Amino acid sequence: MYTDPIADYLTRIRNAQRAGHKVVDIPASNLKKEVTKVLFEQGYIRKYKFLEEGPQGVIKIALKYDKVSRKPAITKLVRVSKPGLRKYAKVKTVPRILNGLGVAILSTPKGVMTGKAARANNVGGEVLCYVY
Repeated sequence: MYTDPIADYLTRIRNAQRAGHKVVDIPASNLKKEVTKVLFEQGYIRKYKFLEEGPQGVIKIALKYDKVSRKPAITKLVRVSKPGLRKYAKVKTVPRILNGLGVAILSTPKGVMTGKAARANNVGGEVLCYVY
């Protein structure tokens, strides 16, 4: 049986937010670290830390909530490309999420980046997920 590490990563964040947790621990990988950096740069998480615990390490993510209503900053996390069906986008077909209010995260030859950055760098790649 094959597990999807990116889907597990997104599900852990989704579940932690629904439960109202402030911090979530996720097993680390290089791809997950890069996705975490993109989420931080886009303002969806408060902060993160990479720890070298155990055989592969851990990513500690401090989740971000609205101060007044206590609603999470991330409304929806959607896994797009799956192990059974990969989804790729060329530069001209990189999706815009909610007319630019959301973020598409892509894995490109130049690294993991947002859809907007991929268009600016004139590269396409695998569409990992949508965040809004």
